[in-house]
Amino acid sequence: MTSKTYSRLAALIFAIVALLQLTRAASGWPVTVGTTISAPIWASWIACIVAAGLAWLGFTAARI
Repeated sequence: MTSKTYSRLAALIFAIVALLQLTRAASGWPVTVGTTISAPIWASWIACIVAAGLAWLGFTAARI
């Protein structure tokens, strides 16, 4: 696997994660782990921004 292919694959995965986090945050879907831990909606907004940034870096690295 070349570095361009790796960067594109990683960027695609991060883009999918960002899209899923955006969908969860916009829809207000609850996420509960077990019976005690509930993830707040604001955490999905932060995760979306981070994942989108990593996707952008991956696509940028693939162009070089």
